Amino acid sequence: MSKTKTAQGKKRRRSPKKAGVRALLPSGKLLLKLCFCGLVVLAAWMIYLDSVITTTFDGKKWAIPAKVYARPVELYEGLVFAPDTLQAQLRRQGYQPVERISRPGTFSRSGNTFEIFTRSFQFPDGPQKSRKIRAAFKGRELTNLTTISGREVAVTRLEPQIMGGIYPASYEDRVLVRLKDVPKPLVKGLVAVEDRDFYRHWGISLKGIARAMVVNIKAGGIVQGGSTLTQQLVKNFYLNNKRTFSRKIEEALMSLLLELHYSKEDILETYMNEVYLGQQGQRSVHGFALASQFYFARPLQELDLSRQALLVAIVKGPSYYNPRRYPERTKERRDLVLDMMAENGIAPQAEVNRAKRRGLGVVSKERLQANAFPAYIDLVKRQLRSDYREADLTSEGLRIFTSMDPIIQQQAQASLENTTRKLDSGKDTGLEAAMVVTDARTGDVQAIVGGRDAGFAGFNRALDASRPIGSLVKPAVYMTALENPSRYTLTTLIEDSSITLTERNGREWSPQNYDKKSHGKVPLYMALAKSYNQATAHLGMDAGLPSVVSTLKSMGMTRSIIPYPSLLLGALDLSPVEVAAMYQTLASGGFRMPLRAIDTVQDAYGQPLRHYSLSVEKAFPEDQIALIDFALQKTMRQGTGASAYKTLPSSIRVAGKTGTTDDRRDSWFAGYSRDTLAVVWMGNDDNSPTRFSGSTGALRVWTDFMKKRPLQSLRVPQTENIVFYSIDRKTGLLGGDGCTDVSSIPFIKGSEPVQTAPCVKQPSSKGVVDWFKALWD
Repeated sequence: MSKTKTAQGKKRRRSPKKAGVRALLPSGKLLLKLCFCGLVVLAAWMIYLDSVITTTFDGKKWAIPAKVYARPVELYEGLVFAPDTLQAQLRRQGYQPVERISRPGTFSRSGNTFEIFTRSFQFPDGPQKSRKIRAAFKGRELTNLTTISGREVAVTRLEPQIMGGIYPASYEDRVLVRLKDVPKPLVKGLVAVEDRDFYRHWGISLKGIARAMVVNIKAGGIVQGGSTLTQQLVKNFYLNNKRTFSRKIEEALMSLLLELHYSKEDILETYMNEVYLGQQGQRSVHGFALASQFYFARPLQELDLSRQALLVAIVKGPSYYNPRRYPERTKERRDLVLDMMAENGIAPQAEVNRAKRRGLGVVSKERLQANAFPAYIDLVKRQLRSDYREADLTSEGLRIFTSMDPIIQQQAQASLENTTRKLDSGKDTGLEAAMVVTDARTGDVQAIVGGRDAGFAGFNRALDASRPIGSLVKPAVYMTALENPSRYTLTTLIEDSSITLTERNGREWSPQNYDKKSHGKVPLYMALAKSYNQATAHLGMDAGLPSVVSTLKSMGMTRSIIPYPSLLLGALDLSPVEVAAMYQTLASGGFRMPLRAIDTVQDAYGQPLRHYSLSVEKAFPEDQIALIDFALQKTMRQGTGASAYKTLPSSIRVAGKTGTTDDRRDSWFAGYSRDTLAVVWMGNDDNSPTRFSGSTGALRVWTDFMKKRPLQSLRVPQTENIVFYSIDRKTGLLGGDGCTDVSSIPFIKGSEPVQTAPCVKQPSSKGVVDWFKALWD
């Protein structure tokens, strides 16, 4: 009995402990419920993750920036084009110099003969296949253009140079590429280095993790990761870089789901376009196709084995293996990738050995700018925003073909930068400048330079620096007078004497000439050529301020203008691009046309969205334009622009006008040949005085630029209503018997002078020859 009680007592003493443990453990039903709830949560999580994956993967994966292209360089017989200029442009577009051309994107040069293997390109007017051509120059002229086999070629185009892009707020940039277009060694090398079991796992690979640990231990450092390519894609595409347990679980689940829905090829192609491979300022470089351009300035398809291996090497860490900053460590990594390519049979050992002896082949930063021509792209964006939403420009992958001529743009930049630097010479350290170049016949904007540092995407002076234009306004004053040929001709004598006018605010205004002198009565055309302020004020007030304003509007002025008398001498603030629009009307022969930066816009698939056609409106009669054109040519021969002919050939007829504002705060020049119009502004951003007039500053930039161009001379006007007479320079009258100081002047029929100059000198025996020589002297 006592034993029984003792046993029961012991049993009772253990019972409370067991009861406590049982209380802590869930019952079978509760455990099932918890498991069920966990499965429901996991299923809901999986459904959500599945929706995230399929929505993004099946929809638009990326915001693709619009790509902006320059006008393609065209080659044809008769083209005036320096061989060195062609070679420089080929190098800018990533063409590689070789002894014998064997693949697209290469060229060879022997003296003045080029062999070029052009690249294929989908132009707006249709595709152009790559081809081998031979171009032979004689001096600066392309005299022979054939295929390598000797068949004549009428014209061929280089693919257009990429100017830059219009980026989203994230500044992500990429060039999409199909997997089939990626070099096979690069694809196989990526898989061998980053995920050897890619084609055998379902998104995660325990075997890969284990193997990476062994490789890293043997190497004494981290040379191989354990994450699969699928996991890397999920992390880059959907997740962040936080190393938490929950994020790793989410990454693994999403990797499994991604593999469940999509093929290996789909995943690999997306990875090829998504992977981050470098940084350029705010712009992040994604995908192998853009990285090829970023590091080597050539398409992905043109990379040799050493460069393909380098891109694979950079995947490990674009910052750590930055070939421009850390070439030695990057080369070690590249060589390791090459060894793995040989080990896996991707490339023969001999080829790998040759590749390892090569340098990295990375181009300098100077040849790479996210937007190499920011001032021009600024104009493109402004013109596009009237037709497209900002979201379309930054995410739809539009292809924008512009009017920018890459060679003219380079020449304009060089002239502005070099000339301004020479003029500055440490005395005007804040001296700035801007330039606009257009096709004088069509209004196509060929170049925009927004400042001395053309690659700086800051204040765009060509578009936004509104400054007083000074004497650039004077052609409008003289055009207004010449509208009435019964009162004014080019030889009408204008009073160049002191004048005092009252402005609307009651202040008196007494303009002076630049030389502080008065010149009496001067022929109208010479008053403009010499840019006499007093004569212009007399003429403008006589013609009427409202009429001058109307002429400015007809020339293309879009701003509202208050007709103060000081307007006659340029008390009007305009930007260089606005001045170019006005002078475009003169250069084109009296046709007003909007300046055009964009030619065609296509969608990401090459389908046309819009073509920006030429818009032309007749603004002035041809006879009136012929007269002002003559006067502006006299400006270049005998007036304020005459110094240009110290550089330009005298056989080329150009027209132009200088402009200088008070205290030389602004130096302007606008001038044109038959094919090229260029406007230059020079000054200080803080509006402080400079040392330069229009002739000593802006004109020098203009002249340096124009001497590089194969200019077409302005034509002598040949209209039925224009007649030429020999006129005495001093009196403006018909050159009578014995007159030798004469010039041939155009008149509108019926307006020519009838009085003869009283010359007493006998005519030269070479009178007829002298007359023709005097024509346009």
